[in-house]
Amino acid sequence: MTFAGGCRCGAVRYELDSEELPLTYACHCLDCQTWSGSGFLLHAMVPEDTLKISGEAVRLRLPADAEAMPSEHIGCAACLTRIANTNSAIPGMAVLKVGTLDRSNEVTPAAHIWMSRAQPWITLDENTPIFEETPSPEAFAEAIAGE
Repeated sequence: MTFAGGCRCGAVRYELDSEELPLTYACHCLDCQTWSGSGFLLHAMVPEDTLKISGEAVRLRLPADAEAMPSEHIGCAACLTRIANTNSAIPGMAVLKVGTLDRSNEVTPAAHIWMSRAQPWITLDENTPIFEETPSPEAFAEAIAGE
């Protein structure tokens, strides 16, 4: 099964080869708030080889001192929508920007990270795992697996 998505103007499209919508998490860190222009950003880690991007996609890297974890960002040069990013901390994986999925309205975050930076008006379901900062890989995997 595939899920489709793309940028705002339609110049960049993608297909995600997956049996189900990806497990999603919301990041409330200040970088994600700035990138999204909102209170948080929805992400999903997907195997890089399952994400097929087509169209006029561009790749960029910010200066080394601009990001705590330098990443390669993939998006649209025309409308500036970011589709995904990759970094050396998670080789072989892409961090998909879930709001770009055509079916993003069907996604509910499995966890929230960087709640120490969350906007004060954010309220969450008490059963959703939250982390004040970046969780350990083990704690995060457990949380998004719904265990």
